[in-house]
Amino acid sequence: MAEKKGKKKTEETFKVKGEQLLGKVKKLIQEGNVRRIIIQGKDGRVLVEFPLTVGVIGAVIAPMLAAVGAIAALVTECTITVERDEN
Repeated sequence: MAEKKGKKKTEETFKVKGEQLLGKVKKLIQEGNVRRIIIQGKDGRVLVEFPLTVGVIGAVIAPMLAAVGAIAALVTECTITVERDEN
């Protein structure tokens, strides 16, 4: 798969508690330049991965946020890795 030239990608990692997970994911989605969100458990195992596209709308985001809410109820601590496009 070819990568578009001129677009740089960066990654950020955040450690959050379960009760903070949903709020952090919502905030990241609102920022708009997020391409992918990966949520890992305390042991480093990937629990869920969401690719986000430029045209994501509320009807598509709602099921993703429901899944994040369910994960938040089950974990005490997790890591969020965010892949962003930089202009």
